[in-house]
Amino acid sequence: MTKTDAVVTLVKARSPWRARVAVLAGLVLLAGVSVLLSLGLGAQTLHPAEVWGAIVAPDGGDATAVVRELRLPRTVLGVLVGVSLGVGGALIQGHTRNPIADPGLLGVSAGASFAVVLGTAVFGVGSLTGYIWFAFGGALAASLVVFGIGATQRGGPTPVTLALAGMAISALLSSFTSAVLLSDAASLNSFRFWVVGSLSGRDLDVAWQVLPFIIAGLVLAAVNAPALNALGLGEDVARSLGQHIGAARAVGVAAIMLLTGAATAACGPIGFVGLVVPHLARAITGPDHRWLLPYSACLGSCLVLIADVAGRLVASPAELQTGIVLAVFGAPFFVYLVRRVRLVAL
Repeated sequence: MTKTDAVVTLVKARSPWRARVAVLAGLVLLAGVSVLLSLGLGAQTLHPAEVWGAIVAPDGGDATAVVRELRLPRTVLGVLVGVSLGVGGALIQGHTRNPIADPGLLGVSAGASFAVVLGTAVFGVGSLTGYIWFAFGGALAASLVVFGIGATQRGGPTPVTLALAGMAISALLSSFTSAVLLSDAASLNSFRFWVVGSLSGRDLDVAWQVLPFIIAGLVLAAVNAPALNALGLGEDVARSLGQHIGAARAVGVAAIMLLTGAATAACGPIGFVGLVVPHLARAITGPDHRWLLPYSACLGSCLVLIADVAGRLVASPAELQTGIVLAVFGAPFFVYLVRRVRLVAL
């Protein structure tokens, strides 16, 4: 092989990597645009210059109040929730080998909902900060129970046992939640504002409370990415490559619990993001989780912020909650995506 041939071969080998970096940079830019739209659009439309001035040089005017007190907290939270649900969805689909799995499959949403109802009915919790810790604890507890049940099988948890255990625990906790709500009208009134899924009414304290758990979940997800690639080749092949299957699943489930538990605790159950975003990312980059996870993070944040902005504009001066917007517009889009676009198989 000549020197020229070697250079051409090297360029061809590196071009997919460069293309993926370029696409990732484009997604980061798109996320930045989504942030700008979230800060500028609503009942009062602000020019980008006004938004920038309110952030870097607040003057106490109306624009500063709108941006810093109302839109900045929900934008920050929207980015965190979108990243968490996008990455969590990619992880759960990879570990269960189920293309229609979402983070709620491990009982996260059901556990958080039951804990919020229990905190309201039994302990009299009425503040958002109180909801967060009950919801997060319930999400983690439900996920641990699901993983424990799935791990009782010889050889450790498998995609099938995790999915079945998650469905069973979710159904059980949902029935408990309904029983409490039917017997306590006050709990129902409080619960219905949390369960719809929304970014409004939260301040930066909420983001700071969930941020450490999200960071820990993202670190575990990054550690888990190579193992997920090996598991995608089959458990026998993964073992031959030196992967410890049980440890890999434990790390993945821990990441899912932290990411989706924190997101659900902060904003309530927000559907569709963890289901569709990994498919969109997989269609762009393929099944390599080292790239799939950051792509899902960017797309998840974009989707949540755009849905939040759409909810403000559609019903202005009132607004539709983010969870409702995602349900109304997301479900038909997902049906179209499945029927018309050739998705990358798991």
